[in-house]
Amino acid sequence: MAETMTREQRVVLAIAVLASFVSFLDGTVVNVALPAIARDLGGGLTTQQWVVDAYLVTLGAFILVAGSLSDVLGRVVVLRIGLIGFAVTSVAIAAAPTAEFLIVARALQGVAGALLVPSSLALITSTFRGPAQARAIGIWTGATTVAMIAGPLIGGIFVDTLSWRLVFLVNVLPIGVTMWLLARLGHRDHRRPGARVDVIGAILCAVGLGGIVFALIEQPNLGWGSPVIWAPGIIGALAFAGFLWRQRVTPDPMMPLDLFRSRNFWAGNLVTVFVYAALSLNGFVVGVYLQQGAGLSATLAGLASLPSTLLMIGLSSRMGALAGRFGPRLFMTLGPLVMAMGAVLLLNVRADFDYWTQVLPGIVVFGLGLTATVSPLTAAVLGAIETERSGIASAVNNAVSRVAGLLAIAAVSAVVGGSLDLDGFHRAAVFTAALMVLGGAAAFFGIRNHLSRQD
Repeated sequence: MAETMTREQRVVLAIAVLASFVSFLDGTVVNVALPAIARDLGGGLTTQQWVVDAYLVTLGAFILVAGSLSDVLGRVVVLRIGLIGFAVTSVAIAAAPTAEFLIVARALQGVAGALLVPSSLALITSTFRGPAQARAIGIWTGATTVAMIAGPLIGGIFVDTLSWRLVFLVNVLPIGVTMWLLARLGHRDHRRPGARVDVIGAILCAVGLGGIVFALIEQPNLGWGSPVIWAPGIIGALAFAGFLWRQRVTPDPMMPLDLFRSRNFWAGNLVTVFVYAALSLNGFVVGVYLQQGAGLSATLAGLASLPSTLLMIGLSSRMGALAGRFGPRLFMTLGPLVMAMGAVLLLNVRADFDYWTQVLPGIVVFGLGLTATVSPLTAAVLGAIETERSGIASAVNNAVSRVAGLLAIAAVSAVVGGSLDLDGFHRAAVFTAALMVLGGAAAFFGIRNHLSRQD
């Protein structure tokens, strides 16, 4: 593969991988640091949920704006802004004196992270064509998904040996390397004449997601009868409905609804909802429970996911190539079903905890299913839309995946029954498996192989 790529293609792929790696790594590296953050800054499960979801609220809301910004300013400029913003907010998080300060800084970091992923994927789709594009997306997917899975291991080592604060400075080196590669690229930036940013749409989306998430996270503390809960929930639901209405009527929508006329695009995004909700729920619950419930150190809790990481490293680009050859439907159907089996195996976890017999089998099976799913899913969604709209297509799909994870984590208290004890852990495993089965079913009934674009 490497010998067939031009110098520009190699640099573009490296930039895309590193920029997205930073965003995805920070989304997961925090999971294993949550118990240490709660001990240091105070707060229980609610604070832990907010540390994760403050990032995901703004990431999910503004990842759509990033697509428009890339059209207005150019992909390389937007990448640079995102990288600098991510570095600054990472330093602010590391220095956070209170939980509230940290949560606000995480929200700002989500805005910066939103600028990274769509622009980097759009660089790939505009530089590679045909089978080479499917392979490049496979490599990108493997690297970024490894970031999602390796995050807990990196975070655990930092928490145990140094400080949870330094976890958030892991980004500095890859950000520096990416900025250097961008300077070397000499890539001619693409701007779309007459493109505009839908500021009102962005505000409606952020208020909508924020209100709904606030209600879900705080409801166990105050109850649905409290106006502090139902009022933001209703405002959030109305604002999000207003966002969808605006996308239908505005001449420059952030999320063009006509994209969803393509069968593989809407079906792929439906699969994304179920699979990424399950992935986020599983990552949060396993990272916290292995420390607070099973008594493992942060490093050992992070090491628990290492087998999945190794499978992703070894097999992702191969899965991307196979999906390009045989079509995505089989992989997107069986992959989530295999992950469901892995989640069910986590029901073996008992009070007399043993990682090797109770956790490892589920992690290995889960990793195999994940490897089979992610590259074909990304390729199917982007392959359903014409190349010149690949930036907005990738932004929509990434927003869908982040919002799915956001809502899943916001609902953790309801899923586990208010406490992440052994019973709560088992309930989360069953819920994860159910979501994965729904994802596999959505792929089987929705995805079609070898459709022409916009079919």
